[in-house]
Amino acid sequence: MDEYSDDEDDGMDVLSVGNDDFELEYDDEDVVLDVLSDEDDLFLDQTVTDVRKKPYEVDFKCLTIEGIEAAQRKEAEHIAGMFLVPESEAAVLLRHFQWNKERLIEQYMDEPDKVKWEAGVLDNQACPRMMEMDNFTCDICFMSAEDYGGRIMTTSLPCGHRYCTACYTHYAEQKVREEGESRRIQCMKDKCNLIVDEDTMSKILSPTLMHRYRILLDRAYVDDHPHLRWCPAPDCEMAVECPVTRKQLHSVVPSVRCDCGHWFCFGCGLAAHQPVICAIVRLWLKKCEDDSETSNWIHANTKECPHCNSTIEKNGGCNHMTCRKCKYEFCWICSGPWSEHGTSWYQCNRYDEKSGTDARDAQARSRASLERYLHYFNRYANHEQSARLDRQLYLRIEKKMEELQHASQLTWIEVQFLKKAADTLTECRMTLKWTYCMVYYLQRNNMTELFEDNQRYVCMWVLILMIAVILNALWRNFQASLSHR
Repeated sequence: MDEYSDDEDDGMDVLSVGNDDFELEYDDEDVVLDVLSDEDDLFLDQTVTDVRKKPYEVDFKCLTIEGIEAAQRKEAEHIAGMFLVPESEAAVLLRHFQWNKERLIEQYMDEPDKVKWEAGVLDNQACPRMMEMDNFTCDICFMSAEDYGGRIMTTSLPCGHRYCTACYTHYAEQKVREEGESRRIQCMKDKCNLIVDEDTMSKILSPTLMHRYRILLDRAYVDDHPHLRWCPAPDCEMAVECPVTRKQLHSVVPSVRCDCGHWFCFGCGLAAHQPVICAIVRLWLKKCEDDSETSNWIHANTKECPHCNSTIEKNGGCNHMTCRKCKYEFCWICSGPWSEHGTSWYQCNRYDEKSGTDARDAQARSRASLERYLHYFNRYANHEQSARLDRQLYLRIEKKMEELQHASQLTWIEVQFLKKAADTLTECRMTLKWTYCMVYYLQRNNMTELFEDNQRYVCMWVLILMIAVILNALWRNFQASLSHR
């Protein structure tokens, strides 16, 4: 157990599921948010407004590439001023702790030397980074100062492991260009964990590779930061910041919207899936994508030989089955030995016989499980297909909005009701789609029945909304036609 785990209870109810094999595992290595209050705001407005957010709403903001770089510099400056170290070394420390400032400060105050060594930072002002030398031979390329006309440019980290600048440049270029590495570019000496900082990289890399190096640092910053995530929309270069811990994903679905217009879940990066938590969504998608339901179909439509357990499918004929593998004869109806049927060769009257009870019960359970899954999956798939057609619906509505604007005296703002209605319809469909996933894993009780009743009401209101959109569009066309007469 990590000693920096967040053991505080968030006070939210946990969704109970009916699958015994389903467990929610979350790392307790949650980041404690540093809530900073701006004291100046207290003098601007003394009026307190009670604005209560809905339980599923979360705070978030979008960051551009410039905003990401500014956030890195701000955090590095904060740590540099606190520890009295250069900003480049502070950035190395933060990357080692995945930008968890609270954890870094706590460990640094206890054992600063140990933290620096583990992070790859060493204070040694007596060792210059770059220096010309007249009596030096590189241990990598074996080029000496004599080969360069008497003096050779060398590069070293504070550890003192010095090599020629050409070798160091080639090493850094390979790391950046070929491996795409930026966080953990270590000293070239074997078993030395000192990190090449940004200042040193700027001296040995070309401007083009330095630009790529900074891009890699920005990507690493977003990937490592617990409260940042890239927008999954195509060709979007923005990130979203949301102060939601991994422990809160147990009961919260953090749906955020990027400035590009894409709605997605901050916890898993998938499309917004209210009201289902991320763990259940992953379980449902895995169940729909892998071959688990193939086994259910086999259990539901086939039977196993009572003797060798070979899978057998009955495609015609009588109930007298003979296994091709072991030649065992049994009854398809009761799964009992065929020798016990006596004169009832082709009509089984032994449904209650003990020999076939277990096989019949397993068959019934498999069929019931498959039917239950298909019941919810078919409805889930129908709404998912409707979501794929939303783009075409939006294009038709946008065209209708233009027609209404030209055929009547309405402004573009006045015809926005059609777009809002389409957006609301799409949101309702997506929410309704994920409710079938949620109810599949819920335990059967009174709360489940209430949930299904609300689900039925949502379906009804979605239908009413569709009818309202159509009638409103027809009424607007009728008004426009009257105005031209």
